[in-house]
Amino acid sequence: MTKYLDEGHDQPRALVHVDGCSCGTCGKSGSVDPRLQQMMPTNPDIADGMEDPNLALNYDPLFASALGSGVSRRDLLKMAGIAAMGGMLSSASTMAAQKKADGKKFAKPFDPVVKIGYIPITDAATLLVAHEMGFFKKQGIESEPPTLIRGWSPLVEAFSAQRFNLTHLLIPVPIYMRYNNKFPVKITAWNHTNGSGMIVSKKANIKSVKDLGGKQFAVPYWYSIHNIISQKMMREAGLTPVIRPQDAKLAPNEVNLLVLNPPDMPPALAAGQIDGYCVAEPFNALGELKAGGEMLRFTGDVWRGHPCCVVCMHEDDAMDPARAQWAQGIHNAIVEAQLYLGANRKAMAQMLSKDGKKYLPFPAEVVERAMMFYDVADYAQPAAIKHPEWEQSRINFQGWPFPSATKEVVKELKTTLVGGEIDFVKKLTPDFVAKDLVQYTYIKKALDANPKWKWDLSVPQKGNPFERKETILL
Repeated sequence: MTKYLDEGHDQPRALVHVDGCSCGTCGKSGSVDPRLQQMMPTNPDIADGMEDPNLALNYDPLFASALGSGVSRRDLLKMAGIAAMGGMLSSASTMAAQKKADGKKFAKPFDPVVKIGYIPITDAATLLVAHEMGFFKKQGIESEPPTLIRGWSPLVEAFSAQRFNLTHLLIPVPIYMRYNNKFPVKITAWNHTNGSGMIVSKKANIKSVKDLGGKQFAVPYWYSIHNIISQKMMREAGLTPVIRPQDAKLAPNEVNLLVLNPPDMPPALAAGQIDGYCVAEPFNALGELKAGGEMLRFTGDVWRGHPCCVVCMHEDDAMDPARAQWAQGIHNAIVEAQLYLGANRKAMAQMLSKDGKKYLPFPAEVVERAMMFYDVADYAQPAAIKHPEWEQSRINFQGWPFPSATKEVVKELKTTLVGGEIDFVKKLTPDFVAKDLVQYTYIKKALDANPKWKWDLSVPQKGNPFERKETILL
């Protein structure tokens, strides 16, 4: 079973509440915990998720059972403390400055109990299955029930504060953390590949990327593979991504980008506040089934076997030789979970759903669609699958962090529009980041012991399975 940061509630919510919560879900009233108020950034940027006065979303009751929330977006933003990338990692920046000032070590004393924080998306499935199915325990490692958090900003904050020692993060996020904020994070594996898509409103009559001109489009984070791929597709279609208030006038070839938490996206689409979004599953499946959306393109059909969420650990845990046996056990469990997921998709979708163990607050039909529904005939209009010869799945589960993909992400970040700091990327070289950010030892050893991982079709089927050339075809 999952747990939440607000332990007194029986529904998923963001961060910590006090008695008399005013979240709109538990029916209580009161103020946000002062501990949460202290975490809220002081320099938010409206372009990166802060409340936009022109975007007043009210959740349709249709989504209450799926999202576990009846919260207005204003209340949700107050609770989650969503802010610009530069502001939301303020706690990490403060710790880094303190380290430089007094020479003290960054990390807490080693705790061998695995503590997982996660966003309710299928990207987290590997870590959730490793806990629920006892794969950590099989390695002699204790793990606490994973903690569900509803937004990327609070998850990054909690990981930075070392509340969790194992998590999944969008692959560009640790790049920002390590090289802009000097936070000692390491990528140690991939959680999955593919698993995302571009959903558009049926009412907007969008049948190609070019039809997004003059429209409002949401991504879950500026530093996300979703933002990178979406903008790459837009530019290829002759469009110009911009970041402006929603009431600003747009040229016919401009697409206005905004950041929304994944749970905000289907309600926003249904309410007509946005015309489309790109996000991880199962929010695409939810958009199709409940929000009047349709799949415009699967991202895995644009970038074959692309990374999205990666496994992240603190550098001390990933690099200290004294912790090597523990870290190796974690990665052995991760690989076993990935193989189990690939072989038992329907059963694991049921287990993860709110009809099962409630790790994800969605009905089983939504999670099953997100993990299994991928057929050219079902996605002919619009043509969401243009490369069936790639033989990809809607989501794949394999852990090798291909250096070529990390290099591609760094390269693409240099030309991707974001609502926060990006100058630091100009100083980075793809080769350096691929060597410095990623710890390859544990995952490679785990994969060598489990050769079935090579069957995943995001892995080269000829030659060295640990090396590939990235394939991106728009």
